[in-house]
Amino acid sequence: MIWFLLIAALIIAIPLVIERNRAEMEDADRGSALGQFAELPDGVTHYAWTGPAQGPVVVCIHGLTTPSIVWRAVARGLASMGYRTLTYDLYGRGYSDRPSGPQDRQFFIKQLQDLLEDQDVTGSFTLLGYSMGGSIATCFAAAFPERVERLILLAPAGMGLAPNKLVDFMAKTPLVGDWLMLALFPPTFRRGIRAERDIPVQVRHIHDHQAEQLDYKQHVPGVLASRRGILADVLRDEHRAIRTHDIPVLALWGQDDQVIPASAIGSLAEWNRAAEHEVIKGAGHGLPYTHAPQIIAAIKAHIDTADKATD
Repeated sequence: MIWFLLIAALIIAIPLVIERNRAEMEDADRGSALGQFAELPDGVTHYAWTGPAQGPVVVCIHGLTTPSIVWRAVARGLASMGYRTLTYDLYGRGYSDRPSGPQDRQFFIKQLQDLLEDQDVTGSFTLLGYSMGGSIATCFAAAFPERVERLILLAPAGMGLAPNKLVDFMAKTPLVGDWLMLALFPPTFRRGIRAERDIPVQVRHIHDHQAEQLDYKQHVPGVLASRRGILADVLRDEHRAIRTHDIPVLALWGQDDQVIPASAIGSLAEWNRAAEHEVIKGAGHGLPYTHAPQIIAAIKAHIDTADKATD
């Protein structure tokens, strides 16, 4: 019996010890990062500007697990269209700080507000959100419609996620769910990365950057905090508010997305009948780094059509 208890205690302790021994994100780790760093009230935020200094601003918000490098190819495409693009790492990802605690809409909106103030972005801009970043962008646009000229959503969350009983259990169950997340998420995430390594991408070393997130403390708990926080919200009222404020919306979806269910398209179409939709053939959930040219083409067509309508 004693041996059984000791073995059980060891099994329980292993994920906790691994998390405790993960590295802190420090200045030495940030030395190789492209871009700059802002000392915001809630922590250091890594950001980068791409494109002509006087171009209209596009602010890009990445998703749950892949930091702002996910936008590299899209940012280059937007720059070629004359846009000045601001990308940044959400707290808990990339080179930004990793504060503990809830990761709800207020948490992420405050980071964006603080960064916009720090960078003196005072006017309106185009807001581009991918996956969880789509939820953040939607919440921001609904709360501050006067700041958002156009909302572009790539495989956005906020309309439900593909069913996963284990992930749902972890999100709903304190303590046990936290332990399961520490034990199961890292190997599962690594397997997913390995399965994608043969897929052609437009962002070099994207899979290495994804895997590196697991090396740092508070990343895995942060993913769970987001599942319990902003990703638990169904954004029906927010999308209806965006429609009321006549903010143009373009939603781009991956034809083979296994994360965002196909029913999300119908939900958004019901909540905002003015939203435009395009399904990108052959794209999965990683479309910003696997189908960047198609994304840029769709955005350009959307903007050109809008410009002709106002002539």
